[in-house]
Amino acid sequence: MVAMDAASVAFLREVLSTTGWVERTRELGLSLRSTRTPGGLLVVGTPDDEPWHLAAHLGDEARMSGLAQLSPTLVRWSPPPGAPPHLSVGVDRIQAARRGETLFVVAEQKAPAPLLERVDDARRTGATILALDGGDPELEDLAHDALAVPPHDDLFSFDAAQHLVSMAAGEASRSRGRLLDRLARLAERITGPHVSD
Repeated sequence: MVAMDAASVAFLREVLSTTGWVERTRELGLSLRSTRTPGGLLVVGTPDDEPWHLAAHLGDEARMSGLAQLSPTLVRWSPPPGAPPHLSVGVDRIQAARRGETLFVVAEQKAPAPLLERVDDARRTGATILALDGGDPELEDLAHDALAVPPHDDLFSFDAAQHLVSMAAGEASRSRGRLLDRLARLAERITGPHVSD
């Protein structure tokens, strides 16, 4: 995933404003917020492509927005021995997924059968299944919400989708906070500063 700063993402949103992609990435970002507890957002890819960069962006969004439930758990197919705790969670964690947790599958290529089986198990135990994929009907059939990014799109890439979704996950809270700050400043100008007794 290519690094993008906030200004680059804002520019990309402007370019895509008439395509419907911005709304869809915001919808998926909002769905990520349905996770109830920190660590309950499980992010998994395929054995050949782990979404560690997206997980890092979601961690940043969790900190900036104050939404602890966006702090992701990166699920890995083969964590190396001695990996730090945040990089050592294996795919067995998917089997422990429960209601109130979210399994976010990020797979540009077709999901392999072992991943689909685990996703199906997590869905049966009550986890919410979300997917960002390259057009995988089997994965999308298992997902409660999915965003398919067609390959070879000149305007909207899989990397761009990851950036837009991760930013969208935390932005509503930040926007609400800015609005409340502005309202508080306006109220203070109208009524004067509040002085406690």
